[in-house]
Amino acid sequence: MENIMHQTIPVTYTAENTHQSAFSLFINWCSGQEHNRFGWLGAALASHGCVFTPITMFAIILSGNNMFFWSLALVAMGMALVTNLAAMPTKITIPVFFLSILIDLGVIISCAFIGFQNAGSYI
Repeated sequence: MENIMHQTIPVTYTAENTHQSAFSLFINWCSGQEHNRFGWLGAALASHGCVFTPITMFAIILSGNNMFFWSLALVAMGMALVTNLAAMPTKITIPVFFLSILIDLGVIISCAFIGFQNAGSYI
């Protein structure tokens, strides 16, 4: 007596879905930017050191020197600095750079909602 077994379900499965999320597309783009890593390093350090951090500090001073905002500004600058100086790949440094910019913008907007006083800039 012979048993014949017919498989009704295919043994191998290949996914037909090629849809990727926006986050995975962004991370893939960041990985593709590896050949521009020194440009991203320069952009991150220059934009934070010369633009975002001084503007954030000025907004914090004018809104009353809240210590929580100072710590957020310090963490945002430190995130971009440490990841770039640790020579991490661009799929890590670019998202961290954009996250630190969002933190700085959040601090600036929060300080604007608190209100700016000119007396905060006097020493």
